Amino acid sequence: MKIKKGDTVVVIAGKDKGKRGEVIATFKEIGKVTVAGINMKTHHVKPTKDGEKGHKALRPGALQASNVAAIDPKSDKATRVGYIFENGKKVRIAKKSKTPLK
Repeated sequence: MKIKKGDTVVVIAGKDKGKRGEVIATFKEIGKVTVAGINMKTHHVKPTKDGEKGHKALRPGALQASNVAAIDPKSDKATRVGYIFENGKKVRIAKKSKTPLK
């Protein structure tokens, strides 16, 4: 998977198409990512102490990694991710502008 935790991505398909956010978790085994503020799901929280009430909380749900694209740091648009070798190290780059990704 070419999307990593901490990347800024844009959603390219689905109900949140066009929205941007930071990747907070990746799940390589199932090919999914979780993006902050995107694909929010209602989670029912049970009370944990006496006298406390249960409530509903919103949490981001996982998205297919193929439905998000990294953002090019130079043009601020969606781009694919590629790799090059610099000084014997593998570096991720934005395919559109050839600039390194963080």
